[in-house]
Formats: sequence, structure tokens, C-alpha cells
Amino acid sequence: MSTSTTSMRTRSRSAAVDPRRVGGLARANLRLMTRNLVTLLYAFVLPLAPMALLLGGGGPSAQRTAVATVLLLALLFPVYYNTLSQIVTRRDELVLKRLRSGEATDAEILTAVALPGTVIALLVSALVVPIGAAAGMDLPGNPLLYLVGVLACSVMFAAFAIWTAAWTRNAEAAQLTSAPVLVLAMIGTMSGVFPDRVARWIELTPGGVVTQLVELTWSADGLLDGWADAARALVALVCWIALAAALARRSMRWEPRG
Repeated sequence: MSTSTTSMRTRSRSAAVDPRRVGGLARANLRLMTRNLVTLLYAFVLPLAPMALLLGGGGPSAQRTAVATVLLLALLFPVYYNTLSQIVTRRDELVLKRLRSGEATDAEILTAVALPGTVIALLVSALVVPIGAAAGMDLPGNPLLYLVGVLACSVMFAAFAIWTAAWTRNAEAAQLTSAPVLVLAMIGTMSGVFPDRVARWIELTPGGVVTQLVELTWSADGLLDGWADAARALVALVCWIALAAALARRSMRWEPRG
């Protein structure tokens, strides 16, 4: 077989995604997650803890802030930090290299790593609704906007995790290398403490986008309401996804540093 034919086959394989293969790899990654008690605590207990704020009362603004915090923690830990640590660990153990030498494509391998955390984030975001309702919170006016926001934010934080993994030497170092993304996300929840001219830019950070989407989801009156007001946040989200994906694609490392 000629070199050109081999490269063409490699390119075609890298572009294809087999859902069955992704599902198998994702189930294997999920089993590894369930064996780690700390990972499970990060995945479920930590994101849901802010929901306790609803039990103390408070108005709609405080309730929506609690929901935004829950959602952001679900995106940061099950999606971002778990994906980061799994990529670094499997890269150092040469698991990624072995998978890449088989039938799995690059996209399938990375999707399978991020999928368990994304599913957990979706479950946590869904649990927020009945828990909030039991605490006296209104139901979301536009659940479709909520779902789109959670899925898009999961893609963004997974891409950021792949980028961060490129300059993370080992799993222990992930606690430090993840700090810039964690700070960038959390600062978006504090736009109210900044002057208006600064708050407008803070709202465009990943955490600010999450907060805005939660506010607009619960203030909407139906599936068709809220989209125009959410346009600015959604455009910012698309830009963050494009940036994170470009950084991840350029920097992804499949083997340990020599």
C-alpha cells in the first residue's frame, strides 16, 4: 500500500466517529470513575451542595444564583477536571497511545473520555429542577435553552481540559495547571461586585455565560422566549468553544514528554 493511500485512510478514520465504539470506551472510563470515591464526591456531592442555599429561603435572585453555582461546579469538576485528569493519567500510562494505534479515531478517544463527565453534568443539571421546585423555586420557563446551554458549556470545558492536559506533566500537577480555567470560570459569578463597565465584560467569561443562561432560562415564559436576550451569551459561548477547540487541537499530546 502506498504512503499516500495510508495517509488518506488515516485522515478518513480521524474524521469518522462510531457511536458504538465511543459508547464502549465511555463505559470503560465510567467504570474507572466509579472506583474512585473522591471522583464520585466531586461529581455529585460538591455540585449539589449549593442547593442547600435554597432551603434557607431567599428570593428568586438568590435561588437562581444557587442553580448557576450548582451548574458551574458540575461543569468544572465532572466535565473539566475529570477529563483533564483522565487524559493526563492515560497518556502517562500509554493508554492513549495504544488506543490510537487501534481502530479508535482521535475524536472517538477524546469524546469517550469527556462523555462520562458530561452525562453526570446533565444528570446534576436535571436534578436541580425537582430539588429547586421542592424548595419553592419556579420551574424553568425555557428548558430547551437550559439544555442547549448545558451541552454547549460541557463541550467548551471538555475542550479546555484537553488543552490544559497538554502542559500538565502528571495527575498531581493538574491541581495547579487547572487553576487558570477555574478562576476564569468562577469570576463570572461575581460580576455584581464590579463596576458596570467591567461587569459587562465579566459576564462574557465562561462562568458569566452560565449565570446569564440560568437567569434567562428561569425568567422566560416559554420555549420561544428568551432566545433574543440570550443571543449575546450564546455568541460568547460559541466564541469560547471555538477558542478552546483550536487550542486543544493544536496542543493535544498523546504520549508523555520525552
